[in-house]
Amino acid sequence: MNAQGNTNERPAGSRRAKVLFYAGMLVLTAAFTALGIWQVQRLFWKLDLIARVESRVHAAPVPAPTESEWPAVTARDDEYRHVTASGTYLDTETLVQAVTEYGAGFWVMTPLLQDDGTLILVNRGFVPTDKKAPADRSHPTGSIQVTGLLRMSQPGGAFLRSNDAIAGRWYSRDVAAIAATDGLSRVAPYFIDAQAGRSDGSLPIGGLTVIKFRNSHLIYALTWGALALMSLTAFVYGVRAGKRS
Repeated sequence: MNAQGNTNERPAGSRRAKVLFYAGMLVLTAAFTALGIWQVQRLFWKLDLIARVESRVHAAPVPAPTESEWPAVTARDDEYRHVTASGTYLDTETLVQAVTEYGAGFWVMTPLLQDDGTLILVNRGFVPTDKKAPADRSHPTGSIQVTGLLRMSQPGGAFLRSNDAIAGRWYSRDVAAIAATDGLSRVAPYFIDAQAGRSDGSLPIGGLTVIKFRNSHLIYALTWGALALMSLTAFVYGVRAGKRS
């Protein structure tokens, strides 16, 4: 009687295992396919972003957004826009740690006072660590015009390093925090990366904005697609093997 019971249980258990295998392969196929489609959508989004940024960077400069336009400024619509602004530099600077093609050093952030009383922080450029003293760099006076790329504020700090305003250690170009530390008001929510200036080696060195977007979505899409195909192949193979047994 026990032998007969075991004989009946084995086919039933085998059928359950097959059903679970088929269902698992179909679920994996659907999941991998969905992930592949999502990565394709992300790919086209990234390509559109790159195209929009490229068009902004190479467009003719336009006036920087005014105070009434500040609430509408967004990274999606405005970052890397080629802009221009006029005014006079205030006699205050903030050094923000940076690493560029010239090595380690600092960005020189200087407030630009415009005729309407508003301020825009300008990243005048890069100075090496051993040249961070004010005497080692130029200090434009009088009315000037700044041309460069609009950048959005970078609050908080860098990876694993927070800005320390009291100690004067800055790891990101946090517009609001820098303005509050220097007691500035009516400050634009963005800053301007100044374009390259004179080519005589004077400091700071402008025009070092790095515009690079990581785009691995095609590789991810192909990976998920391959996994979906493998899961579907396993399902088909299992079904055919089951019919032969």
